[in-house]
Amino acid sequence: MELYLLCLFAFLAGFIDSIVGGGGLVQVPAFFVLYPTLSVPNIIGTNRLASAVGTSIAAWNYARNVRIPWKTVLYAGVSAAVFSYLGATVQSLLPSSVLKPVILILIVAIAVYTYRKKDFGQNDHFRVAPERLRWWASGIGAVLGFYNGFIGPGTGSLLVFGFVSIIGYSFLTSSAISKVVNVIADVSSLVFFLANKYVLFHLALPMMACNVAGSYLGSHMAMLRGNAFIRKVFLVVVAGIVLRFAWDVVLSFRH
Repeated sequence: MELYLLCLFAFLAGFIDSIVGGGGLVQVPAFFVLYPTLSVPNIIGTNRLASAVGTSIAAWNYARNVRIPWKTVLYAGVSAAVFSYLGATVQSLLPSSVLKPVILILIVAIAVYTYRKKDFGQNDHFRVAPERLRWWASGIGAVLGFYNGFIGPGTGSLLVFGFVSIIGYSFLTSSAISKVVNVIADVSSLVFFLANKYVLFHLALPMMACNVAGSYLGSHMAMLRGNAFIRKVFLVVVAGIVLRFAWDVVLSFRH
């Protein structure tokens, strides 16, 4: 029964993550509840394998239908790969609770800003000069790549916000970019988890199949419905991120 429920959550996570990121908010907490005896690296590593393949399918689906600025992907992806591996290494040494209060404040600000600006991300509106694009894209990749390896849930949503707010891409284009960058970051941190034998394949493989199905369906719907739909899903997912981190922060203070 635990495995069936885990696969259901993996499908939902893939669906949400392919639209605007944040699928880990569904999948990771469910994993902790259903398998409370597993270690944190086991859960993160097993989840990372399943989600990485699902995100790859979503990225492939976007690449076939959306014009992706591959130079931005290259700069952000390389930077994210390096810092995601670093984040995974640090995650095995330090408690993630040290960053959660700061992240909570940041995400609340993101939610308020996106809600108040109704036209935010509806069209491309570049804020970065072409000659500086590589540095801004690399910076976004570095910061959120490290976050991806260190904590994980919500990386896709934060990548989308970064590419919309800092560089000026639309939500649809940013979702497509973030999927490819997220795959690169996931694979990088996954190398660490595989090398240290944290991945439990008997759980990861069925989760992977369900995550792929959800990712394909979600990315297809995002392209059909467009930027306004993605913005609404983004706000819902960010609200979920706020609640999740608020709960984690409260628990850390209690202990």
